[in-house]
Amino acid sequence: MQALRGLENGDASVRLRAALAVGTAPDPGFVDTLVARCAVEPEFSVREMLTWALIRHPSSVTVPRLVGELRSERAQARSQALHTLSKIGDRQAWPAITPALLTDADDEVARTAWRAAVALVPEGEERGLARVLATQLGRGGREVQLSLSRAMIGLGEAAGPLLRAAATGPDPRVRAHALATERLWHDPDAGSSSRSRRRGASWPSARRPGGMTGGADR
Repeated sequence: MQALRGLENGDASVRLRAALAVGTAPDPGFVDTLVARCAVEPEFSVREMLTWALIRHPSSVTVPRLVGELRSERAQARSQALHTLSKIGDRQAWPAITPALLTDADDEVARTAWRAAVALVPEGEERGLARVLATQLGRGGREVQLSLSRAMIGLGEAAGPLLRAAATGPDPRVRAHALATERLWHDPDAGSSSRSRRRGASWPSARRPGGMTGGADR
């Protein structure tokens, strides 16, 4: 099909239109090509269109293929598969969201895994997920930390006791991140950069354990 060939065109606008065309006329035979392209596509807007195209296909076809990508050595393949699984919302993918992905050394993979896990976690599994996420408190810079904060807040009271414990723990970066998460919980606007500057608040800096900065997820 011409649209599939267009996914490899050197012009990003051509690739974007090709992904739109494939999603407009879904065919299970396109899924392998779409998933493979997600792993290497450099343009964010095109990756988002590839995700949309995959969502247009039956989850019975896409979910197993995307779950397989979670074992890829390519970080973008893992992160994009997680992102697409979170958008599909099929909880059959939940067992594939492993602690290894939630603690992945690649920040973008880990951030995407956190969002996917919160979207897919079955009822009754929230506390176990919160325990894994709590091990990541203090990790990374402001974008990473804000992503984790939002994920923990998304788990509701399952995360509350863990945040309170971390807020009094010995590690200053973990304490600062836990306290910032509790502030964000009570004031959702606290994570915005402009709001933080006005109020003098901040998010834990990647450079200084006691420092603080803001950010947003895709």
